[in-house]
Amino acid sequence: MKNAGAALLTIRATSASAAISVTLSTVLPARDAFVTPQYGVYINNARIHPMSISSRAAVDAYLDSKGTMAVKQASTTSPISVVAKESFAKLINAKPDEIAYVNSTSTGENLVVSALGLMHPATGGPQPNIVTDALHFEGSLYLYTELQKRGVDVRIVKATTNDAGAWVVDNAEFEKAVDKNTRLIAVSLVSWINGFTHNPKWLADLAHSHGAKLFLDAVQGAGCMPIDVKASGVDFLASASYKWLMGDFGIGFLYARADVLPALQRPLMSFRQFGDMEYHALPGDKPGPYPATFDQLQNAAGYFEIGTYANPVIAALSVSLPWILQLGVPNIQQHAHTLNSILRAELPKLGYACITPEDAGASIIAFHVKNDATTEAKLKAAKVDISVYPGRMRIAPSVYNNEADIHTLLNALA
Repeated sequence: MKNAGAALLTIRATSASAAISVTLSTVLPARDAFVTPQYGVYINNARIHPMSISSRAAVDAYLDSKGTMAVKQASTTSPISVVAKESFAKLINAKPDEIAYVNSTSTGENLVVSALGLMHPATGGPQPNIVTDALHFEGSLYLYTELQKRGVDVRIVKATTNDAGAWVVDNAEFEKAVDKNTRLIAVSLVSWINGFTHNPKWLADLAHSHGAKLFLDAVQGAGCMPIDVKASGVDFLASASYKWLMGDFGIGFLYARADVLPALQRPLMSFRQFGDMEYHALPGDKPGPYPATFDQLQNAAGYFEIGTYANPVIAALSVSLPWILQLGVPNIQQHAHTLNSILRAELPKLGYACITPEDAGASIIAFHVKNDATTEAKLKAAKVDISVYPGRMRIAPSVYNNEADIHTLLNALA
């Protein structure tokens, strides 16, 4: 399947000391852009996505600069950092000032909960509550379970099975959980379990009608399905980069809507949150009421960025994100859905019932598994890599997978 754009794209990514020109295919499947596994077939991109050859070149260029100690450009204003942040903003239709670097999706979610003052129960007055659901990420459910133990009112909407046998979260049940004391709705836009996809505008409207905010964990959606935070009204969104953004561990993004920022508490303080600084405690300093005064940044970085970040990953993202934009996220989505439609039609014939809704938006498709050990043994023998869990398996094709990969999987399970 080909997209509507040009067949080739040239990206010039400026690293700390080197300019890299790479030519990338924009024809799907883009197998030449990756070192495809020699040991078998990899269709497990919802777990970890491989890094493209061109992104690896950008990482190598950064490491070369590190080896010569020419690293002073590897900062928040370096070319690679600006390109990565601007590209992610464009990917979700946000402004760059609404994007902060974070270490992971979970870091972003914790920062949002803390900034809203929801880490501990309120003292006096009505108790604010948080609403989430059982298809949210397991690390997030750990977060909210621990908050429940502290006395925070957390409401978890259970998953149900629809008429087609897919696992879903029912909107009517969600509405029942939200009330005038709800301060945050926090969900996975795309469930890591089976690809169930929330309607972000419906959730944002529900949250705002009760005076609450909406947080989306978009790690399984950003890069493989269209996301528009402005059209949907999302307040916060976070994503790591090692899945569909084709980066690596240690860097992700947090979107915070500009008009929401002034009402937040800065959850943690860091040198990344201010611009100019003036000392008042050293010999000869201008007097001041504090040891130093700071010009706080009034953007997402000024509220949420902390510590130092993985510059090699930012270098990789400075290539992968522009490439994703050039490929066209709708084309990436269509490519995965085309491959998944084969699985949806054929795997039930082999005894694997589909548990992913028909309207799932991203690249994940999941199936019920009757015998985990037998299924894993068949996949291992055929050298096919997907995720198998107790009672289910998850398949997630990406831009380099083709129909031959899908049929190798089907033959393994036949």
